Amino acid sequence: MTSVEIPYSIACALPSLTVIDITNDVSHELARDGHKDGIAYISPADEFEDLEDLLERLVPLGIADRERLVRFLIGPRTEQIPFRDAELCLGTWQRVLLLGFDGSSPGGWTLTTIG
Repeated sequence: MTSVEIPYSIACALPSLTVIDITNDVSHELARDGHKDGIAYISPADEFEDLEDLLERLVPLGIADRERLVRFLIGPRTEQIPFRDAELCLGTWQRVLLLGFDGSSPGGWTLTTIG
């Protein structure tokens, strides 16, 4: 794992936020997988249980069109990243991050490849 610096403004707004950089771990797993070219699907292993409390504070239950706003905030649950020659096709500053919102370490992750 690689450490990630959280901007002060975000750390103040979300003091229980935990961010773990798993880019290197995913790259090592991809190299062991055996596929040379394809798409890597990376998913968090745990559910968003800690996210429920955060979302209720950000988008209260009584707000009209809450479901659309929550989907926008959560975004996709699985990241799809192409790979070539068993290496992730990421830009210079792109990383794969796991987020936790309850102050504890985020759970694990799973890698599924197609190629």
